[in-house]
Amino acid sequence: MTDDPRASSPETGDEHPRNPPAVAVVDAQTPGNVGTIARAMKNFGFSELLLVDPPELDPDGEAYGFAGHAREDVLPNAREVSFDHLVENYHTVGTTAITNEDDQHHVRFPFTTPAELADRLERVEADTVVVFGREGVGLTNEELARLDEVCSIPASAEYPVLNLGQAATITLYELRTIALDPGDVQLPDVERVRADEPSLERLYDQWAALLEEINHPEEKRAKTMRMLRRLHGRADPTVQEVTTLLGVLRRATERPDREEN
Repeated sequence: MTDDPRASSPETGDEHPRNPPAVAVVDAQTPGNVGTIARAMKNFGFSELLLVDPPELDPDGEAYGFAGHAREDVLPNAREVSFDHLVENYHTVGTTAITNEDDQHHVRFPFTTPAELADRLERVEADTVVVFGREGVGLTNEELARLDEVCSIPASAEYPVLNLGQAATITLYELRTIALDPGDVQLPDVERVRADEPSLERLYDQWAALLEEINHPEEKRAKTMRMLRRLHGRADPTVQEVTTLLGVLRRATERPDREEN
């Protein structure tokens, strides 16, 4: 880790932040949580990790063990800074599980959810840092009072407190849209192609043939066909799905059990 202060980015005239938000962890007690956060940063496109009063991060210890591929860059490049440095150099977003409930209290209110925060930060041009607190008590009221805004993850009122690593992972996942270019996201089945209308009409014809073959009550067939159309219409089946359904329905219409008798 290095404690060199972060250099200010030059003005470029861009509409978006110069870099994805930095991530700061204040007074983490467990090296493993620091490693987990570094890994989540690597997953979702974040690279700048700032540590306030961190535990010792032994390259052979659990921080590096939990970091996955982030042990190669995010974790070794983490910088130790003061809380004052965060407040003085960044637009700061404090995270908390416990929020005040109304506008009569201004330490933990108003607050946004991580998904709402992602949309907001798209329009913030200043260097930004998302600040996570301690495993047990999070950020104190005194610390939160010095930060620019508050973010909280919606959770069960019965037990809203998340593990530090979990909270950071959820938050960074929601903020991924401002850290990752769409072309850099690995997703299976990115495009789902709906079957064309002639294929769907053949499917409906086959359903109608099956209803006739099984002597479905004639007075109910129109209503049943309308229901099947609506069902498939909402499902947006692919060509392969329609082809498979057609095969099954044809086989059922042919009544293979009759061939055995």
